[in-house]
Amino acid sequence: MTASEPHIVEEEFVEAKNNWELEKLYIDLASAKGKALTPVEKKFLRGLLCGFSPAEIASTVYKSKSSSTVRVYLSNGLYKYIEEMLSIQASTNIKVKNWSRVTQLLEKAGYKKTWLKLEAVSNPVTTNYVKKEAAELVNMQTAQQDWGEATDVSVFYGRQNEIAQAQNWIIQERCRLVVLLGMGGIGKTTLSIKLAQKLHSEFDFIIWRSLQLAPPLEVLLNQLIQFLSVNPDMEIADSLEGSISQLIEYLRSARCLIVLDAVDAVLSGDAAESQESVYALAQIKYLPGYEDYGELIRRLGESSHQSCVLLTSRKQPQAIAALSGNSLPVRVLKLTGLGYGDGLEVLKAKGFSNIKQEEYQFLIDWYTGNPLFLKLVGTAIQDLFGGSIYEFIEQGTVVFGEIRAVLDEQFQHLSQLEKQVMYWLALNQDFLSLRKLQRDIVPRVSQRLILEAIELLQRKSLIERQTASFSQTPVLMEYIAECLIEENIRLSGTQASSLLMNQTIFETQLKNYIRELRFNADNI
Repeated sequence: MTASEPHIVEEEFVEAKNNWELEKLYIDLASAKGKALTPVEKKFLRGLLCGFSPAEIASTVYKSKSSSTVRVYLSNGLYKYIEEMLSIQASTNIKVKNWSRVTQLLEKAGYKKTWLKLEAVSNPVTTNYVKKEAAELVNMQTAQQDWGEATDVSVFYGRQNEIAQAQNWIIQERCRLVVLLGMGGIGKTTLSIKLAQKLHSEFDFIIWRSLQLAPPLEVLLNQLIQFLSVNPDMEIADSLEGSISQLIEYLRSARCLIVLDAVDAVLSGDAAESQESVYALAQIKYLPGYEDYGELIRRLGESSHQSCVLLTSRKQPQAIAALSGNSLPVRVLKLTGLGYGDGLEVLKAKGFSNIKQEEYQFLIDWYTGNPLFLKLVGTAIQDLFGGSIYEFIEQGTVVFGEIRAVLDEQFQHLSQLEKQVMYWLALNQDFLSLRKLQRDIVPRVSQRLILEAIELLQRKSLIERQTASFSQTPVLMEYIAECLIEENIRLSGTQASSLLMNQTIFETQLKNYIRELRFNADNI
């Protein structure tokens, strides 16, 4: 540690002193430890009091994605001191089972300033009674919050209409299950965090969890129940059905907002391996071993409770179609891209200034206002083309790098029939009706199968609907053209020749359309 490090340490998470009696907490923890807390221990404690997870503390302090150092430091130090201090005060054994319990336990013990103000009105005769009532009042007035691995959303663009719509559903209409649906990069995660932050005063409990690493349902339920029970020693039901029932009881007894991000991580979209026919569809099911997530989502949507569960996903989970509706307590909000104004702000944040209107509108149109795609292409233009949007447009390649990876992740899991539908949709500049698609597609497919394929593609956020017609975004059309050119169609005889001939026609038509869509980039 350098001579200047203690000063740097004190500069981090200083906002904790606004809500917590830090000095008193430092002294009491030092007593439990047997000596004064180190500057690093104080820093990590303040991070926890600000609601930061170990990963977020590691990112802030060490600029590292790895939180192992912070977690070890907490487990071997602060958690033990807090347990020792609180156990002595409560004359019972207190355990810190995870980082999110720290603020709850310390608030109950009276270290939060709001609680101390309430306690000051008590008198020696009624101290215990008022202390209990004050703690309950704090719980009602200030939401208990656990943000898990939620990212920083202090820089946020647009989405006023979507936020207003979701707020109305959740607060005024008391919807109990809301799904934010959209393709990769469209901003579902960011919106879910921003929305939860805006609604914090409406709930007693807020918990945000990512399913990106596909945690077993037992682990997730354990975390949710322990957080909502505000009791580290709460016994969890032995069965999954019992645990789900236990969770729903908490959702009935308190106003809770639970956000489950990236639900598609526990969903499958592959056609059954035993069905190699072009007619096999890649149904949206749960991954093997994760089927019970379907039961959880179904019961959260069907059971009466006063809380709200917010899901984000690229694919619409099973049961949502049957449960959702404009006048039902389950709703689906499909996210589209940002408009010109907000898209321009994303590009400006990437270092662009004095951008020509036709240039930024081209980028936003081409990538359909997808925030992630705009950020990625903005970085590429700065790094590879010296910030010249014109040079980027002229070189002609718009699907590359991470943009290609995002589209690959969704497209490559489609069945052959779904891919065929995507190919033929890409041929049409205007929206294409189901009837025309069924008439034109080669090989011929029944109307029923076309209808089922279109329904699945919609649920996978890969096509857009306008009344009874369907289309794709320009970036998807470009991607699909490349996929078709690269694909090795393993057929034989006349059928193969016919399909290859159609493939050649497709490539010619689609490339002509793409050139036209670029609206003569040479003139920009």
